[in-house]
Amino acid sequence: MQNGCERETLASRMGFILLSAGCAIGLGNVWRFPYITGRYGGAAFVLLYLACLIFFAAPIMVMEFAVGRASKQSIVGSFKALQPKGTYWSVYGYIGLAGNYILMMFYTVVSGWMLAYVWYSLTGQLSGLSSGEVGDFFGGMLSSAPTLVFWMGLTVALGTAICIIGLQSGVERITKWMMTGLLLIMVLLAIRSMTLPGSGEGLAFYLMPNLDRLTANGLWVSVYAALGQAFFTLSIGIGSMAIFGSYLNRDKSLTGETAVVVLLDTFVALTAGLIIFPACFAYGVEPDAGPGLIFVSLPNVFNNMPAGRIWGTLFFVFMSFAALSTVVAVFEHIIANSMDVLCWSRKKASLVNFAALFVLSLPCAFGFNIWSDFAPLGEGTIVLDLEDFILSNNMLPLGSMVYLLFCCSRYGWGWDNFIEEADAGEGKKFPQVLRLYFTYVVPVIIAIIFIAGYREQFFK
Repeated sequence: MQNGCERETLASRMGFILLSAGCAIGLGNVWRFPYITGRYGGAAFVLLYLACLIFFAAPIMVMEFAVGRASKQSIVGSFKALQPKGTYWSVYGYIGLAGNYILMMFYTVVSGWMLAYVWYSLTGQLSGLSSGEVGDFFGGMLSSAPTLVFWMGLTVALGTAICIIGLQSGVERITKWMMTGLLLIMVLLAIRSMTLPGSGEGLAFYLMPNLDRLTANGLWVSVYAALGQAFFTLSIGIGSMAIFGSYLNRDKSLTGETAVVVLLDTFVALTAGLIIFPACFAYGVEPDAGPGLIFVSLPNVFNNMPAGRIWGTLFFVFMSFAALSTVVAVFEHIIANSMDVLCWSRKKASLVNFAALFVLSLPCAFGFNIWSDFAPLGEGTIVLDLEDFILSNNMLPLGSMVYLLFCCSRYGWGWDNFIEEADAGEGKKFPQVLRLYFTYVVPVIIAIIFIAGYREQFFK
């Protein structure tokens, strides 16, 4: 077992790519992306989302990787190591670390739902239920505090167990298997969904742009949703990507590595749409059904599909792999920070954080049942909504702004230092011609996202 003050490294470039992709690939791709796409008009929204990825989110991912690789530290240590003397950028390191804990406070609960539905599908507990009974089944699970705590606890235990084994033998090796399994199952599910009778209408909705559908909710609302999804899906702004940069050598340029990660992330998101939309249209399910799309609408689809129990189980195995890949990646960042800052062993850091994350995740689990009367953001909201709002509407955009300014401003790490690190090694170089765009235009756009988030939440 390594001493906490010694720096571990990844065994391979593929390990870095799959770990980074595993952190980015999660419920944002396979749960949030399909129903947001359905809500905002299908193919035209997808094009808008891809533009946001390329011109806003991906460059900031390069900056996170650069800060991590240059400092060889987790988020708290990275800003301390690189900030100019007399500046206080390191304060954000603690805020960003808190963002990782907040993400896991609700992500572990929702990931537990995925594991639960693997079991329920495999054992046939969803088979033969009517549409109303499937909805009642999901509601019954949410209303049971012991059930949610059990599955949340199992998620936390799995994430901790993988991390405690070690960076290479645990996190890297097991994530490779999960990501390989995820991609194979996705392809099988997509082929099955696209060959269902009546799936053509779903493919047209998803793949044929329609500007009328894009503007039906208001063009600005759609733009805001696409920008927010781009930041959410890549998990940028809280250092959960920077940690994998800190394990990386300088053989490859970071722009090229980022491109591979973003392509994998986008492939999973787009393929999730190929699974869900043809199936929805084939069986008359509304594609904008919200979060219930996964746990109520799709189980009804599987109940009506030949060999639906098998396909339903495979679907929730795929969902669980996507969720657990992010859990493991963020746990690794949290554990690595304890090792870097406190010089704890990996075992101690893993066990202490297991206990901390289990306790911190309880309010979200209780928010669906014994604390359901608590409405932190107004009538109809729950603890999960508050935690998601703090992270998605505040920490991710503001954290992205911090990385952007830190890398572009002469009062931070600075553009020249960033470019030297980002361009070290073979591969695609960062587009320096866009320096003014990243320094002045993108921060304004992120500020607009932040303000729009508050407007959506409190003034709509």
